[in-house]
Amino acid sequence: MSILWTILIGFIAGVLAKLFTSGPNEPSGFIMTTLLGIVGAFVATFLGQALGWYTAGEGAGLIGATIGAVVVLLVWGAIAARRAP
Repeated sequence: MSILWTILIGFIAGVLAKLFTSGPNEPSGFIMTTLLGIVGAFVATFLGQALGWYTAGEGAGLIGATIGAVVVLLVWGAIAARRAP
């Protein structure tokens, strides 16, 4: 059940991140949006644990996952903009 919950939170976080930061170089599609949110949740969890906001074994919630997804999306856009001629 934990994996399904992570996928659901990841999808919602990915959709919210795409709403907040829209651009021409963003990934599209259901699977890419879900992966964006899941990666954002992992980024938020890693940074939160490194900064002492979360304890070991505690993960980021929806807000943290959304902020992490926005960070991932901004990095994605910066890399994609450099590669575009």
